[in-house]
Amino acid sequence: MKKISWRKSLVAVAFFLSLALGIVFVIRAVRPAVYWHYHQDEPIRGWMTMGYVAHSYHVPPVVLHQALGLPEKPDRRPLREIAKAQNRSMDEITTALLGAIARARRPYPPSPPLHPEASP
Repeated sequence: MKKISWRKSLVAVAFFLSLALGIVFVIRAVRPAVYWHYHQDEPIRGWMTMGYVAHSYHVPPVVLHQALGLPEKPDRRPLREIAKAQNRSMDEITTALLGAIARARRPYPPSPPLHPEASP
């Protein structure tokens, strides 16, 4: 049986460590992309933060802050706490946020007519 030199074993260990580290970084990069792909336009719940809603609905957080009359600085409180602080129900908060989201998003282009008129 042939004996492996310590240099070859060191190279093999370094290779496998770098491979494992690369896999960790790939997983850390891909996980958020996969998560947000499946969590787009989630129904607004009380546990969500303004940042979460903004990310889910693809709107700038400032749009949501303005809708609730909050300062434009980051607010990490859950929506239920914001509602409680403003003496509003979660339904009122949700309605205000969805209205702001609808106004902030670009409208879809008009659909073409179903039966285009024939050109003369």
